[in-house]
Amino acid sequence: MDYLDIIQKEREKGKKIVFTNGCFDIIHAGHVDYLEKAKSLGDFLVVGLNSDESVKRLKGPTRPVNPVDQRKKVLQALKPVDLVIVFEEDTPERLIKEIKPDVLVKGGDWKIENIVGADFVMSYGGKVYTIDFVYDTSTTKIIEKVKNESA
Repeated sequence: MDYLDIIQKEREKGKKIVFTNGCFDIIHAGHVDYLEKAKSLGDFLVVGLNSDESVKRLKGPTRPVNPVDQRKKVLQALKPVDLVIVFEEDTPERLIKEIKPDVLVKGGDWKIENIVGADFVMSYGGKVYTIDFVYDTSTTKIIEKVKNESA
């Protein structure tokens, strides 16, 4: 069964579909908090996960630290996450248009008008939210800390 069939079955059960995306390279407390809050905005959380090549284009040649199959496995094990879909493009626009989520979520560092797919989701009455970060951490900050401590 492909991901669109899975999502359709959840819709038929009356569930509200929430979509978010990211690289999720080194999972940290900020990711977990963010995913818990995203899930609370609906019933079924779909996470679009950037492929390794997509992460390299976005973050640079030394990223990702963890390959996509491992990043996907960790995400799928997190309680709030119902489905993980890997995408190859730099943005999840194609996925958003295929899935047509009821809710689109990004981190608080994004303005709604800059969120890829926001206009599309709002065009059919879907909601778009940003979630403020509680933890002052990121994969980049973790990598820098490890580099500095091992130097």
